Amino acid sequence: MMSFDAERRPQGARHFNFNIFPSGAMCSLRRTLLLWLIPLFLVVGAATAAFSYFSYSHMVSDFMDEQMQQLGQSIAANDAPMPPPVVSEERIHDRGTYVVQVWGADGKLQATSWPQLAAGLQPVTGFSDLVYDGNPWRVFTTASQGAGGHRVQVIQCEVFRNRLAAERAGTTMLPVLILLPLALLVLWGVAGAMSRAIEDIGHQAALQDAHNIAELPLARVPQELKPLVVSFNKLLSRVRDAFAAQGRFVQDAAHELRTPITAVALQLENVRRDLPNGACAQTFAQLEAGVTRAQRLVDQLLKLSRQQAPVAEAAGEVNLHTQLHESMNALIGLADQRKIDLGIVGDIEGRPPTLRCAPGDLRSVLDNLIENALRYTPEGGVVDVHLINDAARPAIEVVDSGPGIPPHLLARVFDRFFRVPGSPANGSGLGLAIAQAAAQRCGLRVQLRNRHDRSGLVARIELA
Repeated sequence: MMSFDAERRPQGARHFNFNIFPSGAMCSLRRTLLLWLIPLFLVVGAATAAFSYFSYSHMVSDFMDEQMQQLGQSIAANDAPMPPPVVSEERIHDRGTYVVQVWGADGKLQATSWPQLAAGLQPVTGFSDLVYDGNPWRVFTTASQGAGGHRVQVIQCEVFRNRLAAERAGTTMLPVLILLPLALLVLWGVAGAMSRAIEDIGHQAALQDAHNIAELPLARVPQELKPLVVSFNKLLSRVRDAFAAQGRFVQDAAHELRTPITAVALQLENVRRDLPNGACAQTFAQLEAGVTRAQRLVDQLLKLSRQQAPVAEAAGEVNLHTQLHESMNALIGLADQRKIDLGIVGDIEGRPPTLRCAPGDLRSVLDNLIENALRYTPEGGVVDVHLINDAARPAIEVVDSGPGIPPHLLARVFDRFFRVPGSPANGSGLGLAIAQAAAQRCGLRVQLRNRHDRSGLVARIELA
């Protein structure tokens, strides 16, 4: 349950850390408190019970001995002791009634209150103990007194004394026995509240992401955990600054690259008019394709930097059909350029589903998935956008007739700058990564699978 861990300090001294937490599934604040405090409570309760019993045992013994002595001496003080009344065995054992014996000077029993107790006269004067018929007895014997030299012997059952001490000790322990489960219940609740407080801190820390990094509040954090939370806030601050610097770098680099690339593209347009036909034209086409790819990469980097900006677009109610039509209208030119049949399949007249998200994020998801399908579908192919108006989970499927993606690479195409080896299309490898990040902010899920009826890819967008 416990261990001592030695750590080396910078000065070389040894520091031992007393570890109270058990290992494995029992490593928990609540379980640790209970594992340590329940045995402590039980030990304290047992010690209190033992102390109470011995205290009352001595108190009862002293009190009873005093009474026995007074009774014996008062009877022995009479010159002619009156015979004691006979008592029953029940009173002797259950109520602790004294057995009184009067002995003559010749050592013969003259009178007794309980004849069944055939205990002889003790040779010593004062208190003594004897065992008769398997039971312990306490005895007080007076010295010879009076003209006849008689002696009086008072006897009491020790079992009664022990039972009386146990009853008094039990009465004292009763509040402790009542408070013990109550204390354990309160301890369980307090430990649970402490665990929930720590879980709340962890939940708040889990809500942090690259787009929303805020310091954890310290208002209701226990004093013992504040250093940890303060250290974590400092780490979050450094991470936030790092993300901000990264975003500024990407955005600045994209802006700086856009101007010269645009200038090169314009110069290429001017050169095209004076370019002779032949091999030179083929080389020029390759150069122009490279510049176009660089322009697209810069545009994707700018989109990525805007998505990672700390100030995001406010969320609102967005009509899924309306946003889909806007994306398709924006990309219809690319479809015509590549002679691809782009259309919508499904119930367009039905009740359009609405989503609560930033319109720009939803537009980014649709634009990137449809544009990706158009670029990877060969010229003369088909790209269909299926509307699935399921009341429980509406979805959109972008189905193309391209080459598809090898199954073992489906999980990697969402990585930044990853492109399927041997792909004929010129891309930046950022489109699907941007689409997935925007979908997660909208509460959507993007899934990719290859078509079963023919070659092609299906990109499905559904509520997460």
